[in-house]
Amino acid sequence: MKSEKTPWHALYVHSRAEKKVYERLVEMGFEAYLPLITKMKRWSDRMKKVEEPLFKSYLFVRSDEKRHYEILSIPGVTRFVSFERKAVVVPENQIVAVMKYCNDFVEDDPQTNNQELHEGQLVMITSGEMMGLTGRLAPINNKKRLIVYIESVGRYIPVNISRAKVEPVHENMI
Repeated sequence: MKSEKTPWHALYVHSRAEKKVYERLVEMGFEAYLPLITKMKRWSDRMKKVEEPLFKSYLFVRSDEKRHYEILSIPGVTRFVSFERKAVVVPENQIVAVMKYCNDFVEDDPQTNNQELHEGQLVMITSGEMMGLTGRLAPINNKKRLIVYIESVGRYIPVNISRAKVEPVHENMI
């Protein structure tokens, strides 16, 4: 189903079922997108690279309303993200932005400190695929992360980005 006219929708799935639901959607002929990022995870005896979903319990699928019941019958699918009982359409440009982000994802390096930044500060991404996006810094696990709001999904996306790729923006510049 690779029609440009068929809209993207966000699916809410069971916890840790994202990859299985994605595989099943593809097997059934749907165009689906599961945004994945690679992170270093620490076990007691080693560090390991692990691929995990950018949005826990969410993935995207192109579908018209006629096939929604078919999608909802897949084990692990809970529901479509909806507003007033209608599946929300995710604009193509937002899917493209998420794809670019995942392709440009780099875990934050706590040793990189090019300037003094503080929680709640408005910053702009100055390089990479996400260049030009603005967001607010929030401390998470003693690191600073840029928050970008994806409107259609109705959630804040925590964007891990090197401090070297952001610069402060004055509130009146936007």
